[in-house]
Amino acid sequence: MSVEVSNVEPKEVWKNFALLNEVPRPSKKEDLVIEFLISFAKKNNLMYKQDKVGNLVIVKESTPDMISHETVVLQSHVDMVHEKNNDIEFDFLNSGIKMYVDGDWVKADGTTLGADNGLGVAAIMAILESNEISHPNIEALFTIDEETGMTGALNLSSSILSGKILLNLDTEEDDEICVGCAGGIDITMTRSYNLQDSTEDEIYVNIILNGLTGGHSGAEIHKGLGNSNKILFKLVQILNSDFDVKICSIDGGGLRNAIPRESSVVISFDEDNLNSFKKIMKNTSQTLADEFKETDGNINLEFELLENRFQTLSTIESKELINAINECPNGVFEMSENIDGLVETSNNLANIRLIEGKLKIQCLTRSSSENSKEKLSKIISNIFENIGCDSKFSGGYPGWEPNMNSATLKKVKNSYIKLFSSEPKVNVIHAGLECGIIGSHYPEMDMISFGPTILGAHSPDEKASISSTQKFWKFFKEVLANIPKRVNQ
Repeated sequence: MSVEVSNVEPKEVWKNFALLNEVPRPSKKEDLVIEFLISFAKKNNLMYKQDKVGNLVIVKESTPDMISHETVVLQSHVDMVHEKNNDIEFDFLNSGIKMYVDGDWVKADGTTLGADNGLGVAAIMAILESNEISHPNIEALFTIDEETGMTGALNLSSSILSGKILLNLDTEEDDEICVGCAGGIDITMTRSYNLQDSTEDEIYVNIILNGLTGGHSGAEIHKGLGNSNKILFKLVQILNSDFDVKICSIDGGGLRNAIPRESSVVISFDEDNLNSFKKIMKNTSQTLADEFKETDGNINLEFELLENRFQTLSTIESKELINAINECPNGVFEMSENIDGLVETSNNLANIRLIEGKLKIQCLTRSSSENSKEKLSKIISNIFENIGCDSKFSGGYPGWEPNMNSATLKKVKNSYIKLFSSEPKVNVIHAGLECGIIGSHYPEMDMISFGPTILGAHSPDEKASISSTQKFWKFFKEVLANIPKRVNQ
């Protein structure tokens, strides 16, 4: 356990976060972290139950002063995004996260921190093990696989919960109360190519783009952060307009819900064009440094000449693929007409792989409008179907419709004002939260979301504010102490 982090205040939260981060918890492989939480429940003599898909509910009876109050569901997801810098050797499947304190921030050493949503899990654990904090009956819901499809929430048992109020702890700014979010859908394009041998006059070059900031493909999609796949293939398109380029392989981006930070492509072209290639690379490198100095100050473009020979796509196939990637919408597609400043619809061109002629392209399209989500996903699939790709839609999940008349919202706002003498922001966010999906199983449940300030989620720059976590912890306890009494007792 990280002694330094576990001694940060509030110790009851950071201690549990440090213990949690010793347990590998990738999406779709949550067995170890669920075992960890079951052991925690047994240690604290708490009843627990699981549904068929693996979501865990730990139950705790109310403190004596709140027996007559509504049961509350406390909810966080147990999986975390696994992203690391290329120069870091790290085994996410077998190693705990290495953390350190830097001023007001807790950070990880070259990897994602897992504060999304590990701090929520840790705060719930702190409530569950406390003998001093006032609270009503609690059903602590720990969902699986939020980050890569929300399959835990989608397959949640419709009978495992009885609470009528849900507090989701997955919002990442401490002055916000979230009451709605976007839905999303995964789009995957695939194709197999018959590769060809190149001529003796061709050379091979690996172009590498890295050093970008990356980030959350929903919450940060509006910030103008560079997408390594789009930037790299804009360069390849410039090269291809000057001389014929053939694509050999592509290794671009990572997870669907992370703005890609690093991409590379191996291309071939006639050796006579090497000087022209070097000139374009030099000019582009300077242009990128100027263009992205505010958002991606460490952007780096480089290349290496390869001695090995490779098979390639044809000149025509290469041009078609280059153009399709450049045509693919990325970033903000439409802004909301009803909520000022809210991104309504976006796409993240997250991952491109071409290995031995097998092409796979992965996008995550988000929208608070089902019609707009369908429109954009069709535009994207058509672009790639026009060059012979097959398209597959999967992992679709609904948005969370805001209820501005929520009784829970009113109570939570009053708690915030009482503690901090200011109004919280009541927001709908472009990221995906599980509330809308959980609400489809429990339509009568009143839900809100809040949490501590976390920056850079889904990237190795992820960091969690210590002072904000102190604020959040104080607020969380106040909210629990003001859960309303049951109606018709």
